Amino acid sequence: MKKTIKTCYQDRAQDEWRRLIKDNFHRLEFKTTLHFLKKYLPKEGLILDAGGGPGRYTIELAKQGYEVVLLDLTPKLLRIAKKKIKKAKVEDKVTDIVEGSIVDLSKFPDNSFEAVLCLGGPLSHVEGEKKRQKAVSELIRVAKKGAPIFVSVMGRLGLLIETPMYWPDEIKPREHFRSLWQAGDDQAWRWEYYCHFFLPEELKKLFASTGKTEIVDCVGLEGLAHAKRKISQLASGSPQAWRNWQEAHLELCTHPAVFATSNHMMIILKKK
Repeated sequence: MKKTIKTCYQDRAQDEWRRLIKDNFHRLEFKTTLHFLKKYLPKEGLILDAGGGPGRYTIELAKQGYEVVLLDLTPKLLRIAKKKIKKAKVEDKVTDIVEGSIVDLSKFPDNSFEAVLCLGGPLSHVEGEKKRQKAVSELIRVAKKGAPIFVSVMGRLGLLIETPMYWPDEIKPREHFRSLWQAGDDQAWRWEYYCHFFLPEELKKLFASTGKTEIVDCVGLEGLAHAKRKISQLASGSPQAWRNWQEAHLELCTHPAVFATSNHMMIILKKK
């Protein structure tokens, strides 16, 4: 029986706290996201970290002086977040920690936040196009006019590039694989959970259909670093080569082809 995504993250809560820093490949997603947050966030204000899990981005932004509201579906992740926020001594900047779904942000009035984040793939775990449309509408609704909205999702082409190398058994069941590459739907993500993998044009269309945002930037968060093990070896074996790679990565990660084929794609929008 397929399990809920809440159960998934309850089961792997500590892994999710470590995920963005566990090796240099995963740090690319984290560091690249922070780079573009710094570029496009206002200098101050209240930020919603929707689907923010154990609070990596909440803590980073609180350290920079922003006020942050953290929302997530999974109680265990929020318990970790509370401990980590206290340890980082930024409790005064985290104004609320809320259990909830990105599909229903009714706790928050319209135009509440100077910026809205939905990072790491929460939108990829919303099953069904209508629910994804509802989530997008909610993320936009709670943002103030002119506010930046940052949304990262799991990319379909990036997944397909890596599947023969890492998950060849996923290709054997024809109907399962057809559902994955045609519709982007994986009913057995991590063997038991749902995940939707986006094409770049699909992600753009989802926001364009609201008529309430304009695209500011599109970023491939891991960029061209598909060979995960080799990238980590490069980083540990040659610091200079790693610095050179990261320089190239930041220049190329907004190229349309790189955005389209990255493991995580981030779209940055402004509310009209």
